[in-house]
Amino acid sequence: MKYRISYLFIFMTASLLSLFSCSDEYLEDLNTDPSKAAEIDPNAQLTTAQLQTYGDLGMVEIYRNYIYGFTQQLMGCWNTTNYGGRHTIADSEMCRVWTNFYPNAIKNLTDAIYRTADDETQTNIHSILTIYRVYIMSIITDIYGDAPCSEAGKGYLESIFNPVYDTQEKIYDSFFKDLTAAEAALDPSKDAVTGDLIYGGDIAKWKKLANSLRLRYAMRISNVAPEKAEAEFEAALTADGGIMESSADEALIQYMDIAFSFGQDSYSDYRGNALSKLLFGNDPANNPSYICSTLFDEMYDNGDPRTFMLTRCYYDGLMSATSPDNRVDLTQEMIDKGIEFKPCDPGAFSYDPWPEGYDSDILAGMAETNPAVTITVARETMPKLENHFLQSENPGVVMTFAEVKFLLAEAVLNEWNVPGGDAESLYKEGVRAAIDFLTERYGCDAVSQEEFDAYIADGGSFGHAEAEQRKAINTQAWILHFTNPAECWANQRRSGYPALKSPSEYGFKDYLTGGQDIPVRLCYPVLESSYNKANYDDALSRMGGSDSWYNHVWWDNE
Repeated sequence: MKYRISYLFIFMTASLLSLFSCSDEYLEDLNTDPSKAAEIDPNAQLTTAQLQTYGDLGMVEIYRNYIYGFTQQLMGCWNTTNYGGRHTIADSEMCRVWTNFYPNAIKNLTDAIYRTADDETQTNIHSILTIYRVYIMSIITDIYGDAPCSEAGKGYLESIFNPVYDTQEKIYDSFFKDLTAAEAALDPSKDAVTGDLIYGGDIAKWKKLANSLRLRYAMRISNVAPEKAEAEFEAALTADGGIMESSADEALIQYMDIAFSFGQDSYSDYRGNALSKLLFGNDPANNPSYICSTLFDEMYDNGDPRTFMLTRCYYDGLMSATSPDNRVDLTQEMIDKGIEFKPCDPGAFSYDPWPEGYDSDILAGMAETNPAVTITVARETMPKLENHFLQSENPGVVMTFAEVKFLLAEAVLNEWNVPGGDAESLYKEGVRAAIDFLTERYGCDAVSQEEFDAYIADGGSFGHAEAEQRKAINTQAWILHFTNPAECWANQRRSGYPALKSPSEYGFKDYLTGGQDIPVRLCYPVLESSYNKANYDDALSRMGGSDSWYNHVWWDNE
């Protein structure tokens, strides 16, 4: 895209504003550093915040280590199973979103919003910055609960070094107000936005995103504040800018093809999709992208055409540490031979228990010319993430058209006013869009209408009872959100679908040191109890005095 060419320069410029510490309360001394720029182009700050979303290797490790384990989409590699799969509490891992977003994305966005406020020559950039700050704050609050929001990022601007922890209810109220005002203020006749890596400054699409996010957040609070949720959802549907109407409206961050590297440079180079690179890993023998049996069985048992779009069985004995190109695909051979697929159960490592192997004809042929090739394979029967999802240039997913369809379908079940709404039709459109998303955005093979119809008529059917229909919608959303892990975990907790079983039910009860049940939030960074103690203690008082990962966030009341 045309705006890709210049964003490295913008990113490097915006980096001048970043302050290297963990939270506003730690920044008092650094905020007077004379080597830092006092002001910077707000377009550059937007670029930096967008790139960090999936480009910050140090931050996205929280997805691999905890969230993919909690949602039971990945399992088997040491990090995912040890932390998320076996419920191991580790402050150094739980804090990653907090300690990376606050001093970088939130600080950049807050500063830029502050400096563009009431400036008629910067109306559009101000509004887009506001929308994106809402999105980043939603990730933070949905993971931790109550959190600094209204005062976050104001250490330099207003000398607020110990920001108050706003209640999640107050944070969500601010989301609706900010999105409504920002969407209304966007005007294509005003300032051009040059630092946008999602829509290239397309104002009409930002209006649609603002309204579509309002749908997401309204549904998020539907169990705890149903009347407000209904009002906000319906208001978003009637807003002038409209909502996403096709895949062309999807909010996707554009990344570059950056060489695989796991040295220190990867932590500071946001230009590539670090989550995709992390899922490739740097150890072919212990690839991070083993698929959990919960996800694999849901797709495979129901004839989902995405099963082998998302997952494959590979021999990685010839793969280098920098590229997945030399993987040997054994999937079709396993199907032809009737070999059982053996995805990792929740709580299991890829080597414990060691799976039964088989002799591969493909590898036998290769071994004739390459003695390094092993013919009998075992862990290779465990499905892994397909190669298309391991590329640095993969998009960073903010919101998709398919998600909007699923939100509309559930709103109809809630008996909210959705013009022309038919829940089953909206559901089918959402599933079709979710499948096409893999083709359009990741280069997977297309699924024919005949294949789609067969799936919808059987394993992907909508059901008859309302409970079946809610399960269908949100299980499909769970599959869709594989590449959007923060949203995946939030919606699974909110909806309760799919209903996940604890790893203790798979035989790992004695290994779950952090508790038997699947955690429902992550704990605050331990340093908050020292650097922002009064506000930290106030937040804990609202949770019964304990910073437990079994304390439900406000909107998760069931």
